[in-house]
Amino acid sequence: MQTLFTRRRAAFSLIELVIVVVIIGILAAIAVPRMSRGAAAASDSALSANLSVIRSAIELYQTEHGGSYPALADLEKALTQYTNAAGTSFGEKDVAEGRIFGPYLRTVPSLPVGANKGKTGFAATLGTTSGWVYDAATGTVRANCADSEVDARGVKYNTY
Repeated sequence: MQTLFTRRRAAFSLIELVIVVVIIGILAAIAVPRMSRGAAAASDSALSANLSVIRSAIELYQTEHGGSYPALADLEKALTQYTNAAGTSFGEKDVAEGRIFGPYLRTVPSLPVGANKGKTGFAATLGTTSGWVYDAATGTVRANCADSEVDARGVKYNTY
């Protein structure tokens, strides 16, 4: 017959719980900074990928339109809609009307870094509220980020 004093409860002691909490804390201290660096690197990679997609679309437009780049005012439509040889944008393809080029993008990708993060529009100069800066004379596109906005290596986003 067991008495009340001889029964032993199966449970963790306070010392065991403290040791487990300390181990979890150490693991978290190691893992969290690595995950943060991974997120920053992912944003940098997304910026490079988005720029590559936009630049490729502009180059394809230029190739199909006799060497001319789209004007800044028409750039988004020129990349996301059908166009004719003159570069006029249309919502639907019409072979008989010559609306056979494009679309080169489904949508303009958004800027994944910096103060203008999430913006998609194009502007002629840095410092506006658009996502991208476009030069219609050369067809170049870059991120609309201030010179102070840099990646983990210290490279300016607007020079990618």
